[in-house]
Amino acid sequence: MTIEDEIEVMGQRLHSRIRNIFGRSLNIREVDAGSCNGCEVEVVSLSNPIYDIERFGIHISASPRHADVLLVTGPVTWNMELALLKTYNATPSPKFVVAMGSCACNGGIFGSTYASCGGVDKILPVDVYIPGCPPRPQAVIFGLMVAMGKLEQKMLRTEVIE
Repeated sequence: MTIEDEIEVMGQRLHSRIRNIFGRSLNIREVDAGSCNGCEVEVVSLSNPIYDIERFGIHISASPRHADVLLVTGPVTWNMELALLKTYNATPSPKFVVAMGSCACNGGIFGSTYASCGGVDKILPVDVYIPGCPPRPQAVIFGLMVAMGKLEQKMLRTEVIE
């Protein structure tokens, strides 16, 4: 099986899962909390003709108010902490956070310093971690598949409570 075939199979599975959960497309708000831009390059490559995640029903949203998932990259710098919190608070419930890249997962090479408070989980509750420096687009698609499974469980729990 070629990489293209693998991406197509994973993408179709992800698309059907998104349709079952939302009945529409998945909207992702990507937040750069202080990264080196390596992860952003990979996020942008997800929309190129090779990966084309839009065909799987995934859109990058310009507003957190329209987002189903927050995709956070980079260690959270002290200058971005408030902006990240405001973005999180503007996201509708159920809130779902994905940390993408080593820096977002645990601070990476930056760690906790005078300029950075470390990984995203120091500021927000993270639901899914996608490791790598930067993670490959296939890993991001797989991470979103894991996220959809967890989001499905979270939505079922909130329905039971209500």
